[in-house]
Amino acid sequence: MLRAGIVGLPNVGKSTLFNAVVANAKATAANFPFCTIEPNVGVVAVPDERLEVLAKLSKSQKIVPTRIEFVDIAGLVKGASKGEGLGNQFLANIREVDAIVHVVRCFDDDDIIHVSGSVDPLRDMDVINLELSLADLSQVEKRLERQRKQAKKEKEAGEEVEILEKILPILNEGKPARLVELTQEEKAIIKPLGLLTAKPVIYAANVSDEDLATGNDWVNQVKQQAETENAKVVIISAQVESELVELSPEEKTEFLESLGVSEGGLQSLIQATYDLLGLRTYLTTGETETRAWTILAGMTAPQAAGVIHSDFERGFIRAETVSYQDLVDCGSMTAAKEKGLVRSEGKEYIVQEGDVMLFRFNV
Repeated sequence: MLRAGIVGLPNVGKSTLFNAVVANAKATAANFPFCTIEPNVGVVAVPDERLEVLAKLSKSQKIVPTRIEFVDIAGLVKGASKGEGLGNQFLANIREVDAIVHVVRCFDDDDIIHVSGSVDPLRDMDVINLELSLADLSQVEKRLERQRKQAKKEKEAGEEVEILEKILPILNEGKPARLVELTQEEKAIIKPLGLLTAKPVIYAANVSDEDLATGNDWVNQVKQQAETENAKVVIISAQVESELVELSPEEKTEFLESLGVSEGGLQSLIQATYDLLGLRTYLTTGETETRAWTILAGMTAPQAAGVIHSDFERGFIRAETVSYQDLVDCGSMTAAKEKGLVRSEGKEYIVQEGDVMLFRFNV
């Protein structure tokens, strides 16, 4: 399951956002630093309107969406890389996630204390990014020292040294490791290090409700900075998200339209995470269930089948495949087959977003 860590300075709206997007969240959204001490974890169903449509076509007994796990991690302060605040705990928790959702305060409110005394998103971003870079720098320096000694007798150690020597000068400049261009093989070699700044980042610009549709000058600053870091930006309003939780679907739509937007921040956040990590969704449907499955872009049909069960991949014969839209337009799988829209795909087929698939395999 995909894991995304929600991080940021104290009092930027992390726990409010977490509470809003995770229906059963138990985080405490209080107006003081470090109200979140242990990482709160919540599993969120990924909204996908296609599932309801397919379930009706197949008369499915149940719907199973794909899911994302959100982790609300304690607020970070300057000096965290040296153990200040809850630094060591924060850094250990963040190493375990697939992507980082960095919440940045882009709203003014005299009733909510800012840990630095004023609203300045670029300064706040720099505080966290510098601490992450310093933590990575320390780790890379120690690893380099060890691997240089090992390189005299191990070829693999020598390969790792070359990669780390590419990363070191970037970290020395206080920049993220993800800016270093590495091959997939090189990324695999250093993956066990769990470098914090190598993780993909989405900046969640937290605004007041009146700025949700258009953003503001602070959001524009965040966007400009994100471009230099290969990061994405999503505009959210943690306060609006917390209000949406209490509304019916019809009321949600009406409320969002009144703010000039068509969807809540959660959907935008999930879509940005999927795009950033190169994820795709394929679908299975039948009388028992209609279900969404998450895969990496570029996966072949056998690899996609393996996401369901390893036996499916090992014994893969073929995949009966039809695009979601073709299936819906035809009204049934039988009609889609009669029109020749259901294809028999083999082991080399690259699964596409929205493919509806039935796998044939040997046990």
